[in-house]
Amino acid sequence: MKQLHTPNGIQEIEDNIEELNSLTAEDNARKETQLAEDNLKKSNQANGNQKLLDLGLTQAEATALTGYTPPVAE
Repeated sequence: MKQLHTPNGIQEIEDNIEELNSLTAEDNARKETQLAEDNLKKSNQANGNQKLLDLGLTQAEATALTGYTPPVAE
């Protein structure tokens, strides 16, 4: 046991490295999952926008329908 000095006094804490490592692994997995979902959403938005343009809509019309604005090339 280790002791943690806090404004409210001394608290004893357990030093459990395995638990900390598993939390870190879970956090990393959640971050990777969220990143994959975000990338899929962006890809779907771009693909849907392109399909509307292929049907003959202008970019302004496609944006008005979907709210998607393509990124500006630098």
